[in-house]
Amino acid sequence: MAEFDFDVIVIGAGPGGYVAAIRAAQLGLRTACVESRETLGGTCLNVGCIPSKALLHASEMFAEASDGSLAKFGVKIGQVELDLDTMHGEKAKAVKELTGGIAFLFKKNKVEWLKGHAAFTGANSVDVAGKSYSAKNIIVATGSSVTPLPGVTIDDEVVIDSTGALALPKVPEHLVVIGGGVIGLELGSVWKRLGAKVTVVEYLDEILPGMDGEVRKEARKIFKKQGFEIRTSTKVTAVERNGSGATVTVEPAAGGSAEMINADAVLVSIGRRPNTEGLALDRAGIQLNNKGQIEVDHDFRTKVPSVWAIGDVTPGPMLAHKAEDEGIAAAENIAGQTGIVNHEVIPSVVYTHPEIAGVGRTEDELRAAGVEVRVGKFPFMANSRAKTNRDMDGFVKVIADARTDRVLGVHIVGSLAGTMIAQAAQAMEFGATSEDIAYTCHAHPTHSEALKEAAMAVTGLPIHI
Repeated sequence: MAEFDFDVIVIGAGPGGYVAAIRAAQLGLRTACVESRETLGGTCLNVGCIPSKALLHASEMFAEASDGSLAKFGVKIGQVELDLDTMHGEKAKAVKELTGGIAFLFKKNKVEWLKGHAAFTGANSVDVAGKSYSAKNIIVATGSSVTPLPGVTIDDEVVIDSTGALALPKVPEHLVVIGGGVIGLELGSVWKRLGAKVTVVEYLDEILPGMDGEVRKEARKIFKKQGFEIRTSTKVTAVERNGSGATVTVEPAAGGSAEMINADAVLVSIGRRPNTEGLALDRAGIQLNNKGQIEVDHDFRTKVPSVWAIGDVTPGPMLAHKAEDEGIAAAENIAGQTGIVNHEVIPSVVYTHPEIAGVGRTEDELRAAGVEVRVGKFPFMANSRAKTNRDMDGFVKVIADARTDRVLGVHIVGSLAGTMIAQAAQAMEFGATSEDIAYTCHAHPTHSEALKEAAMAVTGLPIHI
């Protein structure tokens, strides 16, 4: 082993990279992690998952305090004021605590932080800030970045990406969100709650591409009730800066007359793309696929035996928890153990209000594949805890194989969907049937009873509806 500086070098300290590095070190491997940011945690902790959830939580509390909805519970509040600087400060505090926590874990587990950008110089070597390092194994975990919209320039003032949307110095009067996916709806929710008019422009015929069809329709109905203007089947043809604002030109996706929308801020959120530029992967003998991704096998090894890849640079959903699990699996495989990720059971969550979550296959996907299914649905309107909380939007949907009763997908719209989906994922990981869930005792009164009732509804025998 003396011929290499390290057993493992991980490139990138996002959720996948830092987790891979820690697990490799825990397994006795001499490990280094390359990161160019001043803080660890990647996009997720610094300018993604964590700060957005901080703002979502804070804005939800502001909306609840200011819209009069607490009055029905006997909680009467006078004039409510927004202190946006303090809100941003609390967000920054959460980010600092979590990124600092990773630095502590690196020290605890003896992971060496190599500061700078990494570029391959061979299959077992990289250059970082002008210094060469070698390793028996190298894991690429460089994540993803915002996909640009052709012809639209992000100026970080009026035309912004997701990072800019987390740091707006004031509430815009009118925010136009280009893209009706997870990021656009979450960040649109923040500024809608704080007082902005929000218009969402989506090219496809429905928001939340890839999610279950019934969930997408229900979500759109709820967002419209909340005051969002949602323009589906609409494409953006131009965004022009106009002094302190911008003009967004849109037209029907199928073609038609153009229309101008004036905005104080325009958020471009049409997706993300793998971060592979500057890695000099060709020097390691790796070529990207036609989507700019690094192809890996079941063990997360590339076609070059010494190079591995995980997370957003590989095919599959771009989710922090997927990257984390892949990081653990890759490290365990490098150490000679058996690391496995079941990509059929990767939950996804939209942290709007209500939350939206899903795991497994959608009904549309299954029927298109010719799989005969049975579906059970249960509305939160009939759930006792949701009713007592006066928070009854949404439903739980359980999809089971009609022949074996094995659960193939669970999809939830509801205030606690992001937490509830964990039970569904665990059940599916163990190969549960809808009957298994239906005959598992659930505490009363809880939102989780809606999942039990939806499972009972698969066989047409729910109790409370």
